[in-house]
Amino acid sequence: MSQLFSTELLPASDRIDAWQWNAKQICGDCSIRLPKASFHGTIDIRDVGSLRLTRFSSSPLSFFKRPSDSSVPENRFCIVITQLAGVRHYHQNGNKVLLQPGDSTLIDSASPWSSSCDTDCSRLYLRVPRWIMADHLRRTDIPVAHRISGDAREGAALCRLSQSLYNEAGPLTEEEVAAALEAYFVVLGACLCGHPHPEPRAVELRRQIHHYIETHLLEPSLGPAEIAAAMGISVRHLHRLFLVTGNTLGEYIRSRRLKGCYTDLANPRMRERTITEIAFFWGFSDSAHFSHSFRKEFGISPRAFRAQALAGDWIERNCLRDLFRSEVAELYSEPN
Repeated sequence: MSQLFSTELLPASDRIDAWQWNAKQICGDCSIRLPKASFHGTIDIRDVGSLRLTRFSSSPLSFFKRPSDSSVPENRFCIVITQLAGVRHYHQNGNKVLLQPGDSTLIDSASPWSSSCDTDCSRLYLRVPRWIMADHLRRTDIPVAHRISGDAREGAALCRLSQSLYNEAGPLTEEEVAAALEAYFVVLGACLCGHPHPEPRAVELRRQIHHYIETHLLEPSLGPAEIAAAMGISVRHLHRLFLVTGNTLGEYIRSRRLKGCYTDLANPRMRERTITEIAFFWGFSDSAHFSHSFRKEFGISPRAFRAQALAGDWIERNCLRDLFRSEVAELYSEPN
């Protein structure tokens, strides 16, 4: 399920009241302070399995949240907050944390907490029942209002996974959601409790998965079932192994194919091949979907990019493949 509220189409005089009403439907009893100047914002709710992931984007605002009835276990939640844009302060239990884009923190709904920012900002809230959080982290003393740095390996992976859950919430199957959330909590646990030493079998399996994808990338049928069968594991285990790297399996395959198209579209030797032919060669089966994905990935349409590249604007034509391969190798290398 997805629910979207936006002030964009509302008169300026109605935006603050509408925002407060919608925010309280999600956050419960809270005091929201908004500037008197023009306000804008969006609230996008997406269900990830049984959990709810909400993206708040707005101009400056601050709020104070009162706890719900935490005596009932079902009413007690942890909120994992991932900052996407802007800088925001969070306060709880005497702790103060400042989040930059890419950083994350945890909040306990059973205690009062507050948040404020002076600029436009965007953040993701994943609402998790406390008993589920404690079960996954294998600890009851969950640290609140502590910064999980997006500059650290684990923190960066957590941020990418949060965005993946948000972006892929609709297309994911029930099995994929279960694997994605399991991977998410593994990374969150690493952020809070230290990175566990990777199991040799898991390390080797991930290497084999990446190798298999590279050697079958041009096949349109390449997907989870085929890869899992080739590895001799279940599809769920495949997703779990892959997602701890910070990306979904589908995102990785799509990104690799787009990089191949990017390179070929800029290659003068491929001038005689149409854009659709290049897209289909790299495993895409729908030209409209390819164009949309290409623009989303690179910020330009395939046709406009090709025109610029062949006109001489694409300086990195001769080294992109090697550069990309080195970046992938670094991203998916295991920690020492």
